[in-house]
Amino acid sequence: MIKNVHVLKTEAVVLRHNDWGEADRLLVLFTKEEGKQRAIAKGVRRLHSRKSGHLEPFTRVALVLAKGRDLWIVTQAEALDLFSQLGIDLIRTAHAAFVIELLDRFTPEDGENQVLYKLIIETLSRLEKEEILFHPLLYYEMRLLDLLGFRLQLINCVNCQSEITARDQYISYLDGGILCPDCGHGRSAAVPISMQALKYLRHFQRSSYKETLRARIAPPIQAEIEQLMEAYFTFLLERKLNSPSFIKEIRGFYKT
Repeated sequence: MIKNVHVLKTEAVVLRHNDWGEADRLLVLFTKEEGKQRAIAKGVRRLHSRKSGHLEPFTRVALVLAKGRDLWIVTQAEALDLFSQLGIDLIRTAHAAFVIELLDRFTPEDGENQVLYKLIIETLSRLEKEEILFHPLLYYEMRLLDLLGFRLQLINCVNCQSEITARDQYISYLDGGILCPDCGHGRSAAVPISMQALKYLRHFQRSSYKETLRARIAPPIQAEIEQLMEAYFTFLLERKLNSPSFIKEIRGFYKT
């Protein structure tokens, strides 16, 4: 990375873009050294723009940015990884959109986090290559929660601190973890969680990505975990995410 007051040379992932003026685009980027930044790509919507193919969502790109009055301006862009399968396969597109939306919603601008940058690159690569998408997605969710300071307490009851035994439990998003049946029963903020779902959440929280790939998770348990995780993110953000409904819609389309 090369940076001075007026120029920033860096690597980034394009999170999203919006049309800006007659021919420009406003980009939201997650850069390797400077975290989330906004930048203007001038003339990129013109038919013969050389930058347009390098600045699509999910793309990892090398950039040279010049400081404008209010925003960075893209002066050079070269795609390092297009993650092309994420744009071809709608199921993969929907999952990648979820990954990007989580990152975008949780991260403020101007917050360096190179570990998080590495995680997003690895996750997009895994979503492009893996046959089963549940594993890279859940691994990403658990690592993201760790990096952002929202790690779930899954070993002991968050209320009485007793060790969780092998039976169905409760989970409280307000309390940030598992409640034993005695503490969770009748508690308005607690929802049931099966022991199987809890077992896999623990496994993904403490294991390397390679180790998580050995897990064989039945579809009903996958569905339970997805619902629990979506509810936790909704609680943390105080609003619903858009991409989970897109994933459900695409899955329904392929089943018909």
